[in-house]
Amino acid sequence: MRRKKNKNIAAELLMILLMLIIIFPLYFMVVNSLKTHEDYVTNMTGFPVQVTFQNYVEAFRGKPFGQWIWNSLFLTVAATLLTAAAALLAGYAFAKMEFKGKKLLFQCVIPLMSVPPVAMIIPQFRMIKVMGLVNTRASVILIYVGIMLPMTIYLMRNFMKTVPDSLIDAARIDGCSSLKALYKIMIPLCIPALITSSLVNIVWVWNELLISLVFLQKESLRTLMVGITLFKGRFTLNIPVIMAGLVIATIPVVLVYIFAQKHLVEGMLAGSVKE
Repeated sequence: MRRKKNKNIAAELLMILLMLIIIFPLYFMVVNSLKTHEDYVTNMTGFPVQVTFQNYVEAFRGKPFGQWIWNSLFLTVAATLLTAAAALLAGYAFAKMEFKGKKLLFQCVIPLMSVPPVAMIIPQFRMIKVMGLVNTRASVILIYVGIMLPMTIYLMRNFMKTVPDSLIDAARIDGCSSLKALYKIMIPLCIPALITSSLVNIVWVWNELLISLVFLQKESLRTLMVGITLFKGRFTLNIPVIMAGLVIATIPVVLVYIFAQKHLVEGMLAGSVKE
């Protein structure tokens, strides 16, 4: 009993340590965004001597923050919705339909999850240039969807495999087509898994920098992450202003997680019990 108790205490201490390591960067960012530059230089990790919101005013001054946020929001929503729709269709086909070459095709999808996006930048740029889509939102959306699809298809297929085939068979007996069975039966059951995968995709697209930096070179098309990168170069010595910009970029993602936390937990547990 004593040994088990000691293991529990060690596990709790380890979890507390990991929590502090994860929370500290967020604390550092928020606290320093409320300091003056002089306060930051003399006290980087402590609380501000005098709280100031001037850094947020400076972050917005002379910069199209609203346009950056709109660009990021548009790309995030469009890419996530297209990925979810395509993954639902593909996951349903892999899980509940029989066709020639299904196993081989799915085995080709799996390795795509491990390909780093940076390795595909040059061929993607050449393809987008041939298509005449450089400096268009469509080019970045297509690339985002292509990168996110393998993992999303894998998750949706594995979840749909846990849905009893008897439900689909009953729907077909009642006259439902494959698409109608997907719409009426599978999609309502897959909502937790769909929300979980969509949350992961939303966070990835919102924080993505390299692809949007390469393919969206016009000032009016820059995303929030690209704008903050340029903004950082413009205020290299004023770290509190940079921290204020990063806080602004973090708030939307935090709000998404707060409001979708329940669905995220359900999606993580979904499919754990099989027929």
